[in-house]
Amino acid sequence: MTNRRKTVRPGQVYRDLARDMIERDRRLQVLALGDDGRAACLVVHDHGGTEGRRTKIKVSALASAQYELLPGMDEDLATEPLYTALLDALAAVHGPSASLDDYARAAWHALSEAVQSGQ
Repeated sequence: MTNRRKTVRPGQVYRDLARDMIERDRRLQVLALGDDGRAACLVVHDHGGTEGRRTKIKVSALASAQYELLPGMDEDLATEPLYTALLDALAAVHGPSASLDDYARAAWHALSEAVQSGQ
């Protein structure tokens, strides 16, 4: 059996498979790879409430079975200012009492600001 290690790159999104994180469905987007062997990540989804938080994780851990690489994510989005503005806006309103209208208003506000600033 071959050991297929994942190549970690900015833009990828990983699901944390730790026992205490499975239920929370914690997902991390890789923002940048550091010279110290750690990846700067943004928590893009977490039922535990840490969305929008930035953290550093060992690249070797992300490439292991501890994390699942989620397919279908455009890797260039990590450097797209509008995408990160939308993520930040959605993370700001996320919570147990957030409604679809809250998310829509946050996204609309982020898009309006981007259009006004010429992004």
